Amino acid sequence: MRIIEIIADAGHHDTLAGIAEQHNVTDIWCGVSGIDGRQVLRMLVDDDSRQGVLDAFQAVLGSSDNARILILPVDAVLPRPEPEQPTAEKVSSIQTTREELYGKIEGGARLDSNFLLMVALSTIVASIGLIENNVAVIVGAMVIAPMLGPYISLAFATSLGDNELIWKSLKTNLAGLTLALSMAFVIGWLWPMYLDGSELLLRTDVGLDSVTLALASGAAAVLSMTTSLASALVGVMVAVALLPPAATLGMMLGSGQYGLALGAALLLAVNVVCVTLSAKLMFLFKGVKPRTWLEKRKARQSFTTYVLIWIILLGVLVTVIILRGQLQAG
Repeated sequence: MRIIEIIADAGHHDTLAGIAEQHNVTDIWCGVSGIDGRQVLRMLVDDDSRQGVLDAFQAVLGSSDNARILILPVDAVLPRPEPEQPTAEKVSSIQTTREELYGKIEGGARLDSNFLLMVALSTIVASIGLIENNVAVIVGAMVIAPMLGPYISLAFATSLGDNELIWKSLKTNLAGLTLALSMAFVIGWLWPMYLDGSELLLRTDVGLDSVTLALASGAAAVLSMTTSLASALVGVMVAVALLPPAATLGMMLGSGQYGLALGAALLLAVNVVCVTLSAKLMFLFKGVKPRTWLEKRKARQSFTTYVLIWIILLGVLVTVIILRGQLQAG
């Protein structure tokens, strides 16, 4: 549950209260009008109703310059509300609103000094772990996982048809990947004699099981966000790590081992494509979409185009993996 707080002109009170009653809001209370003519209206809204209530409020207050809508967390409610029997519609609905998701996910697409520093540090950690064949250190680099955010952000942006966030995510992805590959390339060029550990070589081999793992992990990442199970993200970060194969690719290129570099490149590409594609499809399944009909039409066009592109890329990668496996077997 969340508290939705609306600060708007007092004249909107009856309309907003009517919307709350229509959506069976659990509780509602209001303050007195301030000297600026605005009034505070608060209501306790459950997870299933929250998106519909927010959409209705935005439709009413969209033309009001001085209106504000705040979503406040609730740690506990006493007495506890009676649990409702879940219906098929409610089972597939999201428990985190579009606006809350945007606040969480948009931060992962920001290209700033903090993101670049996290990429640099996690690349160093991953490279050391791979060189020393130390699984614990490699897992540490996976948990840092700065590269996962921009790809989830890209999938989210295409679900909303938000072109600004799409390009922002792409730019952050490119910058992070370029930095990680460049640093790993230098490490591989300086210390080529240490690139024979089993953990390093493991990330130069890719099969269809890697495709399945990445698809499942991308879907799990979105599911954890839309259902407010953020703790599950740690498992996703470990399951489908992007930095270890990126570090492996850079080091193998730096040491001139291009055959092994190809395997690492395939694994990295599989992880990127599968995570992005399955995240897009999970956002669709969970009903994440824009509010207005015009935005929905633009989002459908954007979503269809990007899903088609990623499906084609996945088909190409699967074909390459199968052919590569046949060549190695022969």
